[in-house]
Order: sequence, then C-alpha cells, then structure tokens
Amino acid sequence: MSRASKHATGDSFFAWDGDVLIINILGKPSASKNAIGKPFGKQLKVSVTAAPLAGKATDHMVRFLAAQFEVAAADIEVVFGRMNVNKQLRIKAPKRLPGVFAQGSLLPSDDE
Repeated sequence: MSRASKHATGDSFFAWDGDVLIINILGKPSASKNAIGKPFGKQLKVSVTAAPLAGKATDHMVRFLAAQFEVAAADIEVVFGRMNVNKQLRIKAPKRLPGVFAQGSLLPSDDE
C-alpha cells in the first residue's frame, strides 16, 4: 500500500506498512500536559499543551511523538487531519514504541 487511507488500520488504532507505523489519533489540544493516552476505539488519544491555532497543535504533537518514538520530526507524516482532532500519522522506522503498544507482538514480522 503506497498511501494510507482512513481504513488502513483495520480494527485497531495502528497498523504496519513495512517499517512504517500507521496510527489513527484522537488529539486533545490545550491539555495540561503532553501525553499519550489509551486507545479509544480505533484511535489513540494524544494530548498536547499547544492550542489549536492554524495547525500549531498538530505540529507540537508531531515533535512530541517524534521524541516518544525516537525518530526525527521529519520522519512523521500527517496523512490527514492537520487541522482536526482526528488524524492519521505515518511514522517511518520508529526506534521505540511507547507502552500502549506493548501488547503482544506489535512489531512487523520478517515475513510481512
């Protein structure tokens, strides 16, 4: 699959496309702290302290998540939702997965 679609993650909040992690996000701008929350249906809750002004909360979220996944901010693509709380991100070759992803074997297998 060359581009993610709204249904790329199936019944989960995330999916793998090779070494690219696709995540559906439910953003919460203007929060008291930056935090990765729990899955909410087919989305992962992510709170950021930035206000939702002209995409600044999304930019802040990308920088926050880049540190959490140990990638450069340039390795995170906002597929859709830059100006919306509902987003989809593609994270290229994450070096670390936050705790919410530590359910069973979530890393892509060698035979995919």
